[in-house]
Amino acid sequence: MKITDTSDLWWKSAVVYCLDVETFLDWNNDGIGDFAGLAHRLDYLAELGVTCLWLMPFYPTPDRDDGYDIIDFYGVDPRLGSLGDLVECIRIARDRGMRVIADLVINHTSDKHPWFRSARSSRDSQYRDYYVWRDEPVDDGEPVFPDQENSNWELDEKTGQYYQHVFYKHQPDLNITNPVVRDEIAKVMGFWLQLGLSGFRVDAVPFLLDASGVVGGSKLLPDPHAYLRSLRSFLGRRSGDGVLLGEVNLARAEQEQFFGGSEGDELTMQFDFIAMQNLYLSLARQDARPLIEALLSRPAGSPDSQWANFVRNHDELTLDKLSDDERQEVFDAFGPEERMQVYGRGLVRRLPTMLNGDPRRIRMVYSLLFSLPGTPVLFYGEEIGMGENLDADGRMAVRTPMQWNGGANGGFSSASKRRLRNSVVEGGFAPAHVNVEDQRRDPESLLRFIQNLVRHYRNAPEFGWGAFEVIDQPNTAVFVHSLSWDGGRVVVLHNFGSEPADVALTLGTEDDDVLNDLLSGDSVALDARGRATIALDGYGFRWLRVVRGSDTTQY
Repeated sequence: MKITDTSDLWWKSAVVYCLDVETFLDWNNDGIGDFAGLAHRLDYLAELGVTCLWLMPFYPTPDRDDGYDIIDFYGVDPRLGSLGDLVECIRIARDRGMRVIADLVINHTSDKHPWFRSARSSRDSQYRDYYVWRDEPVDDGEPVFPDQENSNWELDEKTGQYYQHVFYKHQPDLNITNPVVRDEIAKVMGFWLQLGLSGFRVDAVPFLLDASGVVGGSKLLPDPHAYLRSLRSFLGRRSGDGVLLGEVNLARAEQEQFFGGSEGDELTMQFDFIAMQNLYLSLARQDARPLIEALLSRPAGSPDSQWANFVRNHDELTLDKLSDDERQEVFDAFGPEERMQVYGRGLVRRLPTMLNGDPRRIRMVYSLLFSLPGTPVLFYGEEIGMGENLDADGRMAVRTPMQWNGGANGGFSSASKRRLRNSVVEGGFAPAHVNVEDQRRDPESLLRFIQNLVRHYRNAPEFGWGAFEVIDQPNTAVFVHSLSWDGGRVVVLHNFGSEPADVALTLGTEDDDVLNDLLSGDSVALDARGRATIALDGYGFRWLRVVRGSDTTQY
């Protein structure tokens, strides 16, 4: 692969930024963010270095699950604007060098969706088989939200049957064994691709492919992964460089299957939940080994597939893949209060509050995010170090209004506080202390730091494309890895510990090679055997490029 070939697989070195339109900027001051507000902040995202904008659901909704309960897959919720407003945002984003992807929520609908209204009106409805029905519920495990639901089945009294809902009872599951439903899903994808989207973040992919609740499901859809391959193929036909970014929180072997194995013909990208969870275990222990083991457990897969790395997303910070004891360690370190925990498996906090605002640790973690093998994904507000609102319910704790300045409502809206979709963060992480306006003026701010990380990440294709190697260290707090691609090599060091560390490197290079620090501009000479000792502060980090003494093309 040459640098000239990388534009087709743009997601391998993208900077993805996730936002919820309704909490980003309210342009008409009704208390709800809108596409007009987003349009006026696209230059800010371009300045940050974002290359792919991921929009959380913007479809018409009763809004009982923050937009994930959809009543029209082909529309825009009127509170946010119109289809025309969305298309204008896509056009402006493209002009500023950003592709746009959107949530594809196709494993269920709202119970207010016209399909379900018809389906529950009569067993003879043409939409009846759009959903999953049984005469008696089946015992199929604990609900996704055990504090809200006690079963995955709900009795519909009018028709006398139970419908399946893996999530909330107001979100009936679609029946993908029905070929008409599969056709509808393809139409939905085709519609949004035609309007300019560059792909989708696919919600809850394993639940989408699970047909076990359907009577005779294994015969009606014997190979669910063939269906996922067909969606990838459809995307390829409609958009040659489109992406399917999947939410697959499963064990490694199953994640490999969702990529399509060595063929790489299913999901284009997957979030690495296992590495994320072990990152927090490493932070809690000040020991890099859990993260290293998680990264080394990644399946090889296809070279065209990619992992999406993240520190925080819009849901609870799930820790379900850790053991009970490991999860408790993370709870004790970063969420000891009951209100900070949710579902018995996750946290509803953002990184800066979990790390008590320590700028050294916060910056070390974001240095990791941008230098691990894969593609970094930011959740809105991470770039300025926003906190959470623990008075909000569950996942809504981290879905607070964007903090643009230190004024009323953080500059998000001029509406009264009672009209806001969610309350603004208070306390030490309130807009008076954490906001875009102040940080843009401060060259030492977190915002400026992350802009610098983005710039150097984008200038080093090794991070997205390189072969990953862990360089063993006797100090368990220190994580050193290298990424090599197309003749280039970067070596990255991170110290999870609070104590300074001297790191001995043996890189086996030539006499006149040097290490250029991408972030500081300093250089470190290597001796005749390719050795150097690198000093790391407590929670310190270095990004080092191996430069041949005679090579003037590397920087």
